[in-house]
Amino acid sequence: MRAIRHILRLHASGASDRSIGRTIGAARSTVQDTLKRAKAAGLTWPVPADLTDAVLEQRLFARSGVKTGLRRRPEPDWAALAREMKRPGVTMTILHEEYRAAYPEGYGYSRFCDLMREFERRLSPTMRQNHVAGDKVFVDYSGKKLPIVDPATGEVRYAEIFVAVLGASNFTYAEATWTQTLPDWIEAHVRMFRFLGGVPRLVVPDNLKSGVHKASFYDPELNRSYGKLAAHYDVGILPTRSRKPRDKSKVEVGVRFAQFYILGRLRNHTFFSLAEANAAIAGVVERMNAAPLRRLGISRRELFETVERPTLAALPAQDMSSRNGSSPALGSTTTSRWTASSTPCPSASSASKSMCA
Repeated sequence: MRAIRHILRLHASGASDRSIGRTIGAARSTVQDTLKRAKAAGLTWPVPADLTDAVLEQRLFARSGVKTGLRRRPEPDWAALAREMKRPGVTMTILHEEYRAAYPEGYGYSRFCDLMREFERRLSPTMRQNHVAGDKVFVDYSGKKLPIVDPATGEVRYAEIFVAVLGASNFTYAEATWTQTLPDWIEAHVRMFRFLGGVPRLVVPDNLKSGVHKASFYDPELNRSYGKLAAHYDVGILPTRSRKPRDKSKVEVGVRFAQFYILGRLRNHTFFSLAEANAAIAGVVERMNAAPLRRLGISRRELFETVERPTLAALPAQDMSSRNGSSPALGSTTTSRWTASSTPCPSASSASKSMCA
């Protein structure tokens, strides 16, 4: 600040910008910039005696224009627009037209798209992909298992955790099954559809050998019973492709989140039956679905009820289940025959009704 005062004094005495620069050891451009700032701030020599260095600096170098973090034009609710993008038929062009109708002086289309993508980059990795409501449900088994104690013998058995995640809403379903074999795999799907209260257009499994013999984007080779399930529920099966991480990112993140969220909260519980474990899992899943999603400001359940549920196809009149109506014992490798059940599971409007086995 002493050098600035010196510049102002020399300039008032009639010295040239070049000579002032040589005197104080600064470039001519620096002297010119300082004098320009002083003129814009209305400062001349002599400066007021009570003008402190802090005030002088503030008047000369205060930032002009819009503050950091603020924008000149009105902005929409980006979280609401991200939710709207999940509705079928909604495009960025439509959203921009509605935005400009509400704010005629708002952003142009290009800038609007840039800001929208900037918001989406701050979302979780799976939310960045544009999954249309009612289009896909991603299914897989967790790599972690849940210990269950046999009350009669004290033997510890380990149950698999089946996880399903809807693409648009991230609405999650999970349950424990004894094995990953075909009977458990198909019955888990049946309970999943009943829990959702409808059927999406596609099921995307992660190439579990029980259900998929050969993965292909155009002509996947499915297990015959898994194909019957698809026909019964009128749903397409689109297995993820090997070495295509984006195909399975939704379910992988969902499975990983379920592992931490479910197993972490149940780690201190001891279960003595599969039904008891599933009742606890249902409570944790309901809590997870009710928790608000970061940045979107709405829970998975709310997003599911408002955006995704209306787009799901209706369930068939009867559920598909094994002919004998029971799940195989632990370690069983028997392949059951599948028929339409005359006693379907109750509607899973609440988490407590989601487990029918």
